[in-house]
Amino acid sequence: MGTLSLSDYEDVRIWAPWGHISGRWYGNRTERPILAIHGWLDNLGSFDTLIPLLPDYLGVLCIDLPGHGCSSRLPPGMHYSVADYVLIIARVMKEYKWSKVSLMGHSLGGVLSYIYTALAPHTVDMVIALDIVLPPLESPELLSSWSPFFDKHLVEEERSEQLEMHEPPSYTLAQLRSVLSKGTYESVPPESAHHLLYRSVTKSQLYPDRYYFSKDGRVKYYVIFPMYPQIAAELARRIKRKPYLVIKGSRSFYINSTSEEVISILRSQNPHFEYHEVSGAHHVHLTNPTEVAKHIVRFLRHHRPPPVASWSLAGEEATLSKKERRKAQERFFSWNLKRRSKL
Repeated sequence: MGTLSLSDYEDVRIWAPWGHISGRWYGNRTERPILAIHGWLDNLGSFDTLIPLLPDYLGVLCIDLPGHGCSSRLPPGMHYSVADYVLIIARVMKEYKWSKVSLMGHSLGGVLSYIYTALAPHTVDMVIALDIVLPPLESPELLSSWSPFFDKHLVEEERSEQLEMHEPPSYTLAQLRSVLSKGTYESVPPESAHHLLYRSVTKSQLYPDRYYFSKDGRVKYYVIFPMYPQIAAELARRIKRKPYLVIKGSRSFYINSTSEEVISILRSQNPHFEYHEVSGAHHVHLTNPTEVAKHIVRFLRHHRPPPVASWSLAGEEATLSKKERRKAQERFFSWNLKRRSKL
């Protein structure tokens, strides 16, 4: 077994009533893949550095959420919300006729994975959450910060109407890298910004060597899922015995004291829950993919192992730990005994 190649992919377009959901299906397209969902204001390019480190016996379908990347925008007059984003998971499953889904989400994508898994646990076989557990809990302070969203959303609608007649301000790639990095509080350094820019900018028709942001400005003011401590805890209680991996960036604040109760519930009732911390900021999967991949690969091999027919224990021994080799051998011999008993 090897790893996925960033150049081995199929561009996909999943139908939606307002247009389409854009994505890239990397690697194996004969088996049900992992569905990877990016974070707020990002796009599927945030997985670029992680994809080549994942095992190639499983494919990975990365999608752009509506209004992000190359996916269609919602019609004028509509707004974006977490509740509608959660429904995207179900739309993708319906498109490919999946009865189960394996989820990997960063930030907003991890929030969507958490909510969907809690609401439809029978349809999820595993979750990988990258630097997130749950959305911000409701508080008076948080509500006051959201109140300006209404006016700003209307401003973005006016800008969208103007864009149909005039090209928006454009910038050099160096300027765009700087702007994007600052917008993530340097979680995405300028030298890594190109992984996100290639799906979120359009080349200017007026000025050579200049580009402008093409994502829908309304996504900046989406409606967050109303999350109170009691609701967050109850959602966690619904996720029982579900393989659930959480990887936190050491310098990130997205997993904090408000997540402790949910993590405690997931850990106490779920023998398949894992929590690891890796050096890095919020986009740790993009900037430190090697360390992140170590935990993901081990998790995948345990909970979605390769087909037995493709196993080569001699080749695997170089990469598996002693404990993992023993478990792999036990599964292999168990399968062999069952096969022989049927002969």
